[in-house]
Amino acid sequence: MNHLRLIIKREYVTKVKNKSFIVMTILSPILMIGLFSLVAYLSQLNEEKERVISVLDESGMIQDVFKNGDHISYNILENMSLKDAEELVKQTESYGLLHIDKLNNVDSVSGHIKFYSEDSPSLSVISNLESKIEKRLENLKLQNKGVDIGMIEAAKTKINIVQESFEGEKTSKIDSVVKLVFGGLAGYLLFMFIIIYGNMIMRSVIEEKTSRIIEVIISSVKPIQLMLGKIIGTSLAGITQFVIWLIIGGSLLFVASAIFGIDMGHMQSPNQQMMQQAMENPEMNMQIQDVLAAFYHLPIANLIIAFIVFFICGYLLYSSLYAAIGAAVDNETDTQQFVLPVLMPLMLAVYIGFFTVIEDPHGTVSTVFSFIPFTSPVVMLMRIPFGVPIWQQILSLLILLGTFMLTVWFAAKIYRVGILMYGKKPTYKELIKWIKY
Repeated sequence: MNHLRLIIKREYVTKVKNKSFIVMTILSPILMIGLFSLVAYLSQLNEEKERVISVLDESGMIQDVFKNGDHISYNILENMSLKDAEELVKQTESYGLLHIDKLNNVDSVSGHIKFYSEDSPSLSVISNLESKIEKRLENLKLQNKGVDIGMIEAAKTKINIVQESFEGEKTSKIDSVVKLVFGGLAGYLLFMFIIIYGNMIMRSVIEEKTSRIIEVIISSVKPIQLMLGKIIGTSLAGITQFVIWLIIGGSLLFVASAIFGIDMGHMQSPNQQMMQQAMENPEMNMQIQDVLAAFYHLPIANLIIAFIVFFICGYLLYSSLYAAIGAAVDNETDTQQFVLPVLMPLMLAVYIGFFTVIEDPHGTVSTVFSFIPFTSPVVMLMRIPFGVPIWQQILSLLILLGTFMLTVWFAAKIYRVGILMYGKKPTYKELIKWIKY
């Protein structure tokens, strides 16, 4: 056990003192926040750009719906030909020209609307124009048929089915979305952590193996101790790097926002902009309250404890496989045939989580995969927000721990033989032989 502590300390110190590790630890958050800030700044400039749209409505049916907004204004043109309107727009350098042909039939107007501009117009601008025109034409058609628009608006009914368990606990559709977000973030974080730092462990083993340092170390240390020391030491270095990223990234984000006056909320896609406009109505405000209520009803304590336990156990399980792969090969090129089968259960877990858990978190598929050790760290973390009995969580964790111990034993067998093998690309058949030694 004393050897294990020394190996962990050596592995940790070696990693954190490595120049490339230090450079990437400091440089990565700087580059990411710099790029993020640049995109936010450019997006903010684009958001604040004033757009003037000229409207030539020869039908006279639609022009009344165009009202000036914060960053967009409409110039209504009258008694002017289309050619003259185009020349005027070019001279004034307006954003574009919306033209509606002179037609008396409402049904024909929809096919005779064009938007002229020098460059491709924004998707959000076109969507906004289409929405205004569609609403106007629909009302005109109804009025022509003698329908009272006010009565239709008054007859509209919003249905929101209240969900409640037999124990009296109330939920809503928003609850499922919030729970999926929390579970998805936990599963995705584990997935990325395994890929990044699992590869770091594998490369570390390959480097020591190719430099023949491993031959000296193995003479005084058991292979299983060496493998566990590498896994734990590298994991601690990864956690250290991750914490430093959070501290530096958070500080730089705050500084960038304060100095340059960048509002990160302006980094929006056209769909997000339309959603923001929709949030101004009372119904959306009610949904925001539902989101806050859903967050309040989350099993926070259970989520935190389960996340820590399943995250650590799942990471150790896959890290032992990465260490065994590193011991079995001489270079990173030969690792591809072994890495893919290791990652496939992890990728399957992510897909199962996103496409099955949200639909039926307590169904057969979700439940079964939350007990399979190679998928349970992700699937169980995504199921827990929906309410999983404690006995199922404990059983899944025990199976995961048992599989980890078994995997460590198998990986140590491969590690023991593989770290002294050079110049030969192993096959799966040879790996099975190594396990039997």
